[in-house]
Amino acid sequence: MLEEFKIIEDSVEHFKKYLNTRIAQIKLGAAEKTSDILSVLIAKVLVAAVFFFFILFASIAAACVLGKLLGEIWLGFLVVSAFYLVLGAVIWAARDRMLRIPIMNRIIRRLFNDQPQAYEKN
Repeated sequence: MLEEFKIIEDSVEHFKKYLNTRIAQIKLGAAEKTSDILSVLIAKVLVAAVFFFFILFASIAAACVLGKLLGEIWLGFLVVSAFYLVLGAVIWAARDRMLRIPIMNRIIRRLFNDQPQAYEKN
């Protein structure tokens, strides 16, 4: 009878160790996926900020050049702003196809892929 209790005790102890190891493994997996998503997000935000400033200064330069060609500087800014208005309307009309679905697919792929995405080109 004592031996049976010892076997049960050992089994319970092994099960506790397995459970603790499994919990630690799940935590590490979640931390890895979270850090992967955050690092990609931060890198893309930084690149977007640099690209934003490039577009901003290129737009100002284009507006000045167009304004000089049209004879009035304000006309150049009006043409550039009209271009951005049309571009914004096109993006808004196609937002599901161009933005929401691709972003959702990438997030799902990153969350449910077991392989690290360190070398993925996005």
